[in-house]
Amino acid sequence: MREVIRMRYDPKARIRETAMRSEPQVEGMMNRRALITGVAGQDGRYLVELLLGKGYFVYGIDIDRSGIAQMGTEVALLSDPARITLCCADVTDSVTLRLIVDAFQPSEVYNLAARSHVGQSFKTPNETMRIIAGGTATVLEVLRGRHRDARVYQASSAEMFGNSPSPQNELSRFSPLSPYAKAKLHAHRTAQSYRTRFDMFVCSGILYNHESPIRRPEFVSRRITQGVASIISGRATKIGLGNLNSRRDWGHAQDYVYAMWLMLQQSNPDDYVVATGRDRSVADFARTAFDNVGLNWEEHIVEDPTLRRPLDPPDLCGDASKAHTELGWQPTISFNDLIAEMLAHDLDEARTRVTRVPWG
Repeated sequence: MREVIRMRYDPKARIRETAMRSEPQVEGMMNRRALITGVAGQDGRYLVELLLGKGYFVYGIDIDRSGIAQMGTEVALLSDPARITLCCADVTDSVTLRLIVDAFQPSEVYNLAARSHVGQSFKTPNETMRIIAGGTATVLEVLRGRHRDARVYQASSAEMFGNSPSPQNELSRFSPLSPYAKAKLHAHRTAQSYRTRFDMFVCSGILYNHESPIRRPEFVSRRITQGVASIISGRATKIGLGNLNSRRDWGHAQDYVYAMWLMLQQSNPDDYVVATGRDRSVADFARTAFDNVGLNWEEHIVEDPTLRRPLDPPDLCGDASKAHTELGWQPTISFNDLIAEMLAHDLDEARTRVTRVPWG
């Protein structure tokens, strides 16, 4: 087995020095205030780390009470927890949102709230549309009436492209195939409408698959790395997966939230594809994960028809040339390093659960 299984995952390793990046000079950054909806999700957590590291005051809301509670314990480890406020709130609740905006007066708003699992959206299409499309409209309308000078980031998705030919860019045809993708497209169009009709600073990031050690277990990337950890620890022998031929453009969430921030530092608002420009199949992801621990992936993967989506884009690969040119953004964490980091985390967790002793 390779070295990765002896690594101990260190959460602090997620926070890389931003001084090494070529960043725009932003006046008064230390006094900036950011409101993040959907803060308890993967992207929200990385964004909190990024913004606190830059000296922002952060106000985060999420409907997930357990996620907010867990973040509260993590905040105690941050360098300046007094700069962050977390609360449980529904992004479609305009009354609560007005109170927060009036009290906090954010200079930047990152709307990340969503029911983010594509497969589950087929089971809860109405709730998916309510949170994503309705939540976006609520956020923008509250800001238009109370604080229209705030700069807004809207979390759009590559799933909006559906079966549009790959690679896709900002001018590619949208062809959503799932309730999640349709809700994201509705929110994306709403964001564009507020930008043009009301002259608001609203940017949309069309993000491709982005993963990390804190990705939720229902996503295929984490299903694979947790499955490998279970096999190594002796608690399982097989991993069930859906469509092994689906191709996706996988990057690291930490790189992608940095692109979000860069969008709101520009002179003019716009929409940007954020991607690595390289697509790989689900089988490729599994093969790479098992290679890291010296096992043959084909001996441990079984196709499970129940995990297949009713409709699934065959190939999502992004052309981020515009983000490269206008934002100066580039992905810094490779596909292999992403998987190694996820494996280190899940292997560490699995070993701790089994032996109850640290890695030695």
